[in-house]
Amino acid sequence: MAVDINQIQEKIHVIIYAYPGEKRYILAMMQDLQKICNYLPREGLELIAEHTGVAFSEIYSLATFYKAFSLVPRGKYNIKVCDGTACHIKGSAVIIDQVFNSLGIKPGETTEDGLFSLETVNCLGACAIAPVLMVNEKIYPKVSSSGLLDIIKAYGGHVHEDGKS
Repeated sequence: MAVDINQIQEKIHVIIYAYPGEKRYILAMMQDLQKICNYLPREGLELIAEHTGVAFSEIYSLATFYKAFSLVPRGKYNIKVCDGTACHIKGSAVIIDQVFNSLGIKPGETTEDGLFSLETVNCLGACAIAPVLMVNEKIYPKVSSSGLLDIIKAYGGHVHEDGKS
């Protein structure tokens, strides 16, 4: 479920024009924009370019350089599965497969209802409690397949007995 840009156009303007039109505020504008939209809509990036006088290509380059930014809508609940060395050894691939089996999404995808999105990250800095995943800003340690199903249910996901939602 994508965010309707027409509904939030005014919010986008308020966010961007709250900052001086200087290059040094671009990342802050992008962070605030993503916070309200759950991604960086092209229209917002174009407005940042216009407001700061920086070429759109440079704004786009920043948006694609930083992994924290997304150019496609993310779900209300963004699941980040750590796939760093410790988590990988402890079974993060199984967790990623279980998310696919439960929600039908692969890394980089969002459920049709816009509730969940999935991404893999190189490290969440919690190697001692591997495998870990993060939903929005909350870390879940030592995640098992059954534990993942409980996490999905806690966020309103519907999981069937066979693990399918």
